[in-house]
Amino acid sequence: MIFIFFKQVHRAKIKTSSSYPQQPTEFAMNISAAATSRYTAKAYDPSRKIPEDQIRELQAVLRFSPSSVNLQPWHFLIADSETAKARVATATRGAYHFNERKVLNASHVIVFASHTDVTTAHLDRLLAQEERDGRFQAEGAKDGQRQGRQTFVNLHRTELRDLQPWIDRQVYLALGTLLLSAGAMGIDATPIEGFDLAILDAELGLRERGLRSLALCALGYRAESDFNARLPKSRLPAEAVFTRL
Repeated sequence: MIFIFFKQVHRAKIKTSSSYPQQPTEFAMNISAAATSRYTAKAYDPSRKIPEDQIRELQAVLRFSPSSVNLQPWHFLIADSETAKARVATATRGAYHFNERKVLNASHVIVFASHTDVTTAHLDRLLAQEERDGRFQAEGAKDGQRQGRQTFVNLHRTELRDLQPWIDRQVYLALGTLLLSAGAMGIDATPIEGFDLAILDAELGLRERGLRSLALCALGYRAESDFNARLPKSRLPAEAVFTRL
């Protein structure tokens, strides 16, 4: 079946600074190790499933992903059964056939969907959740948050006229967060844009719900046949991508 969940912030026990490693360099090394060791899996072992407790951890990662003005303009659909993955795979036939086995053989596949608009109802829901979570400690904080968020929405809607691309960029933040987190947990992942968006939107009834598919992420464990696992990672040198001002 396909499990669906909205990102809704709830009260959670947040680690205090004393809960984190005392040596910042040790923490940074762990993160950099995850970044350099993770790769895009090209073939999955269909016999292996990700434990449910780790899936719940990845769900938490997605729910708490950052977004501009805490907009959270996303919806995540999780396919973990053969039937559910087959539904997602309908969008990888034809021109995108090279991605079909990744979807079918992965343990789980997450559909990243973005909102097609920023509605008043969504903005009200965000504000109400933030209030329940105790975000507004200072006088006028709630109105300030409402006005500030609306300012950015209006900016992208009417002045920059890039509301949908702006929404989509927030969803990609969540995808990047998931990829690094999965790598740190020893879970292989494949971000996928090679699929027919219109077919998937129709299959899952996304447009009727004010959503559009944006990307997929296959999750699981690499197969022995995965050629990419044996290849060295390649990135441009640091001097080509960093400039100190």
